Amino acid sequence: MPKKGKAKNTVNKAKHTKLMNQKINKVKLEKKRNKEHLKAIIKKANELKRKENL
Repeated sequence: MPKKGKAKNTVNKAKHTKLMNQKINKVKLEKKRNKEHLKAIIKKANELKRKENL
């Protein structure tokens, strides 16, 4: 016979899902920022090379 009342572990599961999504989004954002930063560095280096060649 099932228990009456709210379902077991639904609050903990919801919190866990929320925290894991925050963690995943944070990692994605860090990767995106790092990629953009590297692109900017490469672009600047390429511009300096072009100026030296002229």
